[in-house]
Amino acid sequence: MVFAACGAGSAAKHNNPHMAHDANLNSFPQGFRALVIGSSGGIGAAFVDCLENNPRCAQVLGLHRHSVPPIDFDLEASMAQAAAQLASGHKFHLIVHAAGVLHTPQYMPEKKLSDLNYAQLMDTFRTNTFGPALVLRHFTPLLDSQRGVMAVLSAKVGSIGDNRLGGWYSYRASKAALNMLVKTASIEVKRSNPAAVLVALHPGTVHSRLSQPFRGGGAARSAADAATDMLRVLDRLTPAETGQFLAYNGAQLPW
Repeated sequence: MVFAACGAGSAAKHNNPHMAHDANLNSFPQGFRALVIGSSGGIGAAFVDCLENNPRCAQVLGLHRHSVPPIDFDLEASMAQAAAQLASGHKFHLIVHAAGVLHTPQYMPEKKLSDLNYAQLMDTFRTNTFGPALVLRHFTPLLDSQRGVMAVLSAKVGSIGDNRLGGWYSYRASKAALNMLVKTASIEVKRSNPAAVLVALHPGTVHSRLSQPFRGGGAARSAADAATDMLRVLDRLTPAETGQFLAYNGAQLPW
């Protein structure tokens, strides 16, 4: 099991323009431990970079299909096994789930009802909803009892109240379902870990493989900027705010 030491690369931090405005993360204890699930993607990798360069962070672990331990959303047992391996160590003060899918080489977001098909619906829900649901099941017990924050990346288009354009059926629905899972889990987890904070977090439009084919990608922010913005939001959260749906700027989004 390989952890990266955060803060060890302080010289690199000062030479990296993306790290110039890092979140302080002062609400987390000195020497806190972080876990990023889906760290092979653009946003997940940016979270790892930001945390590695934060002087308060002692250890950060990134999980993906080829990490040690590995995690694969197509294999339910891999999530249980990864969590079981990590449970033998210290608890995590911050867990970020950053994996998701909008399109693949096989399909693009559906624009109309006649585009709907079972295979695309199942694939989208498997990655955006079913996988994160099992992450909630297996990884929330790894949150520290004094300061434990878990963020699951959602999307503003998953807001039912904010849906004015339609389209993107399976993606919208998978994120709306994910939001319900996070809200429901936050209620249960609070009973056993009153200090825990679980939130669904909208990263905004970010330069990544996810956004590249769409017009919004031209005005997107870098993954480093998005990760820093979201870490600032997470740093400010208190247990009273668990179960919320928030944007990268801290604004509360309608369900």
